[in-house]
Amino acid sequence: MSGEVSEPIKKCSLILKNAKSDTEKFAALFMVTKLIKGKDCNQAGKRLLFESIGFDFLRKLLTSKDVPDDCPASVYQSVALSILSCFCDDEQLATHQDMLDSIPVFMGIVSTCDDDEYDDNLIIINEAYHCLQSISLYESGRLALRQHDVITKMAQIYTQRSFQIDEALTLIVTLVARFGANSWDNDPKLFHALLQRVSLDFETDHAERKFELAEMISSLLFHCRRDLVARTVQGEIWPECLYKGISDILKSKIGKAQRDPALKLAANAVDVLGIEWTLHDVENPKKFFLLLLQLAAIEVRMQMDNKSFNQCVQQADLITACFIILELSINFMSTDQLDLDQKDKQQVYTGLKGAFSAVLGVLVKLANDTKKDRLQKTEKAFAYAMVRVLTAWLAQETSAMKNQVSKVLPFLFKLANESFYESRDYRIAHKADNVDDHEQQPPADILRVMLPAICHLVVEEEARQIFLKEKEEQVLYDCLLFHWSIAHYKKPPVPRAERLKRMNEPDPEMTPQQLDDMKDSRTAIVSLCNILMNITVLEAKLVEESTLFAQLLRFIFENLPELKDIPDNLVMHGHLAVLGLLLLKQQASKIKKNDFSICRYIQTTIRFLWDAYNIDESNDPQALVVSMQYKEHWFEIMELWFLGMQTMSGIIKLIPWISEFAIESGWAEGIVETLRKVKIGTLPPNVKLAYEDFLSQLVDANPAVAPVLKKADALKVCRNHRMMDLGKKLFGD
Repeated sequence: MSGEVSEPIKKCSLILKNAKSDTEKFAALFMVTKLIKGKDCNQAGKRLLFESIGFDFLRKLLTSKDVPDDCPASVYQSVALSILSCFCDDEQLATHQDMLDSIPVFMGIVSTCDDDEYDDNLIIINEAYHCLQSISLYESGRLALRQHDVITKMAQIYTQRSFQIDEALTLIVTLVARFGANSWDNDPKLFHALLQRVSLDFETDHAERKFELAEMISSLLFHCRRDLVARTVQGEIWPECLYKGISDILKSKIGKAQRDPALKLAANAVDVLGIEWTLHDVENPKKFFLLLLQLAAIEVRMQMDNKSFNQCVQQADLITACFIILELSINFMSTDQLDLDQKDKQQVYTGLKGAFSAVLGVLVKLANDTKKDRLQKTEKAFAYAMVRVLTAWLAQETSAMKNQVSKVLPFLFKLANESFYESRDYRIAHKADNVDDHEQQPPADILRVMLPAICHLVVEEEARQIFLKEKEEQVLYDCLLFHWSIAHYKKPPVPRAERLKRMNEPDPEMTPQQLDDMKDSRTAIVSLCNILMNITVLEAKLVEESTLFAQLLRFIFENLPELKDIPDNLVMHGHLAVLGLLLLKQQASKIKKNDFSICRYIQTTIRFLWDAYNIDESNDPQALVVSMQYKEHWFEIMELWFLGMQTMSGIIKLIPWISEFAIESGWAEGIVETLRKVKIGTLPPNVKLAYEDFLSQLVDANPAVAPVLKKADALKVCRNHRMMDLGKKLFGD
């Protein structure tokens, strides 16, 4: 029976217990080394021997330097480690507190692996590593290893030593896989040094070890402090070593066993270093980029075409790695930074269309499967990954595969919404922690990634009706409120008892993560505004009667005036202001004159429209130019400004009393005074039209406007810039 202890082990145990001196016990250990490796020594036998020897005696052997003159210096250690390495195969013994307390001893032995003392006894090093690796197989062991800073010490061994460093790297990867980015501290030097050594080994090794190293580097990159590594990688050599090593593999004749780890490593590399990492070849930067993109697209098609969801989940790691390459490549190509000729573009489009057709096919099957509501954690993560990469494609190719997309769109919304609420609730619950915990990553928010695609989709009639049928506007409203809470950061209130003490203290600096979150939320709000603007324009009747859109307008009225007037907020401010104008136009019949919040909103919006152009910042005192504050972001807000001016003109026609703000603020007068100084024939036609239409609507809406404009010399403006319609309204024929 497995629980019974054999007679030889019982006899040996008795001898050990009855030993009257360390010398007798040490002599008995040679019997133990033979028995413990025999087939009759089961777990119960090992535990009995462990208790009989006593760990104090083994520790004494491990640390003693007092050996007989005719014996090797490491004889005691050798015997002790030979026994301990066998004990470590048993979980109970490997995680015994005495064993865990001996981690520094094991570390001391492996860290001297290059010393002359161990040249003739390499088995000692092997067995010390075996003990450490056995301990790392169990949770309490991993926690103890981390407590003893084993990752740092093993990284130092790998970067500085020459012997048995693969064991050190294996231990690092095991622990990093458990503790994630929290494995690394705020100083990235050791991580870069480790990556430099292992990447150089990866580049120069052309045997099977190359692919083992690829998997290990993948794990290190996946679990690194990405933001910190990305910020500090400039000047490091290891990205180029990775590039050469991966390029060598992918350009060779290889099979699946070699291609898979190379693609996974490439995915982690572009995820950490950016897709620009693929452009290392100065002479032909696009060559490797296109190769990697095509291989990823082909792999997705091979793994997903005519396959079931369950079959794809079996290859989730590989497919998801290819998704990362595809998504980042698509986003990069959309910036037009890569010089692709027509042949390149056609090949890329064909490859991507084949890949996404396969992705859509799997999503359609899953959407029609009863299992879709009972997905396990790993299955849901893979489903989210499919939605994420597909929507990255749809954001650029909105007309692609319309029929298939329409079939699966309700399911895409369902998955995206679930992911948003999971992520939102998690982030709200952990907001008060204020700890940079890299181990606990928030759940994925697929809706956030899907927003640019939704913006294009709602322009299409069929997709928009699906959007409204699924009541997606309610989810987007919740999404807007959440991102506003991040983008419009307010420092937490100080308890009353501490206010006096902390009155003169400077505001605490925000962490890099907080700043990144704010930037991302501002971008998300811009996308949300674009979607909601499209709905407002294309579904005017629905918006006019909708209580949700009335709530949205109220939110903008009350919150936009509170937004800090800083350059980072300009684009977001403009989008919220113009969305407010569009909603105000649709819901004009419900607006009350005595509503103070609308007054502040209109004043804020006037300031956004007013500040866009001036002549004060021009090199030519007679030229109208975009203001310096707006210039950096003008590409993003130019059309928005014209839409805002047009909508403001339409609102004045519907709500005439709003014209009073244009007079009281001095805006109407300011426009005329500025245009009076502009040189004849230099005013851009679209700007002229925007100003003329707005001023004309003001004149029609409010009799008090004409005298103000005339006094500011509107006659000269109308003549100089041929504003015929405004001239007729002010001065007649």
